[in-house]
Amino acid sequence: MLTRVEVGSGPAKRPYDLRHAGISFRLYSGVDPAECVRRAGQSIEVLFRHYAKSLDGVRERAGRLIEQSMEEWDRVSRGEAPGG
Repeated sequence: MLTRVEVGSGPAKRPYDLRHAGISFRLYSGVDPAECVRRAGQSIEVLFRHYAKSLDGVRERAGRLIEQSMEEWDRVSRGEAPGG
């Protein structure tokens, strides 16, 4: 529920813009797409259709996390201490 001042503000005139900005911000911040759709109350298909360009950063971060995990796995399998 918005206050009278908020209702009269520019962004509140187009609530969809606020929704779009919120979803885009969450994706850009690295929030899992499944959590984004849960919070937005939409399907994963809609997310991928309308926010595909916002997912580029998510893919890059996922790639870095996978690489880090593989490097950690290699260190541990060589007998080194985790995190070393």
